[in-house]
Amino acid sequence: MADAPRLSVFSGTDPVLLDQAVREAIKTALADQPVDFALAELTEPNYLLDDQQYSIAPLVDAAQTPPMLTDRRVVVGRHLARFSTGDSVEPLLGYLADPLDTTHLILVWSRGPALNKRTAGLPKKLNERLKELKVPVTKTDVGNKESGAFLDAELAKLGLKLDRSARRMLGEHLGDDVNRILAIGRAIVGAHGTEATLGVDQISPYLGGAGDVPPWELTDTIASGDIPAALRTCRRMMHGGERHPLAILATLTTHYSRMASLDGAAVGGEKDAAALLGVRGSTYPVKKAMQQARKMGPDNVKRAWGFIAAADLELRGTTAVEPEQTLEVLIARLSRL
Repeated sequence: MADAPRLSVFSGTDPVLLDQAVREAIKTALADQPVDFALAELTEPNYLLDDQQYSIAPLVDAAQTPPMLTDRRVVVGRHLARFSTGDSVEPLLGYLADPLDTTHLILVWSRGPALNKRTAGLPKKLNERLKELKVPVTKTDVGNKESGAFLDAELAKLGLKLDRSARRMLGEHLGDDVNRILAIGRAIVGAHGTEATLGVDQISPYLGGAGDVPPWELTDTIASGDIPAALRTCRRMMHGGERHPLAILATLTTHYSRMASLDGAAVGGEKDAAALLGVRGSTYPVKKAMQQARKMGPDNVKRAWGFIAAADLELRGTTAVEPEQTLEVLIARLSRL
C-alpha cells in the first residue's frame, strides 16, 4: 500500500478566514524551502483547457512534478468547488493512490470568480478516500455557535485585552462578520498596543459599520414586537450584510408562508409539521413558526400575508418609495401583530 500523502484539505465560503487558514498551512508546509522554487499555486483559470472545459488534471500534473533546486514542493489548488462530481475528481483520486512523497498538496474547496452556482461540498468519492487516508477536511466558516470562541481566540492571538463591556460590544457589533476582527484588531493594537486592558471608549473609533446578522434574528425581533430592535436588525442586514431588500423579503416570505401553511393543519408536533412543509434537517425553524402562528392567531397571520404581498409589489416597482423605506414599513407592521 502506498504511503499516506502529504495532504491538507480546506473548505469554506468566507474568503478572509479561508485565506488565513490556507496561508498558515502553506507557511508550515514550506518551512525553510524557498518560495520561488518550492511553491506552486493553481487557481480557476489554470483548470480551463483549450477546449474551454474545466479539468483538475493540471493540478494533478503539478502535484506529480518532482522538485528542482529544493527538497520538496508545495502545490496549492484553489477554487476546487468547480469539481463537484466523482468523475471530475478521478485524476486526483488516481494521484492519491500513488502520491509523490516530495509533494505537499493543499486542496482548497472554494468557489472561483467564474463559478456562478452555489458552492457544493467535496464529492462523495473524494470524501470517502480522505477518510481512508485519515485526512480531515478543515472547515473555516464560523457558525453562530462558534463565533464567540473564534473571536476570543483571535483577540488572544493579537494580544488584545478588552474589559467585559468592550468585549460584549465588539461581539454584538460584529455579528456574523467575525472575520472583520482581523483588520479591526490590528488597527486597535496599532493605536493602543497590547499592554493595557481597553474599554468601550478606546475601541469604538475603530469598529466601522455594524456587521451582518443571521436571518433568524430578524424574525425573532419581529416576533418579540420590539419595533426599534427589528428595524436595527433589518438595517444591519442591508448595510452590514449588503443584502438586497428583496432578499430580506424572501426570508420573511419563507417564515410567514410556513406559518400560513401550519394554520389549522392537523399536526401533532414539530416533526409532523416539518414533514408537512417538506423541511429536512433541523426542525427548530418550524417549531418557531408554529409557536408564532399560535401566538398571532389566524386573523393576524392573514394580515401579515397581506402586508408581505403589498411590500413585494412595491419593491418590484409599483411605487416610487425607496426600497429600504418600504421594507421598514413592512417590518414595523409585522412587529405590531
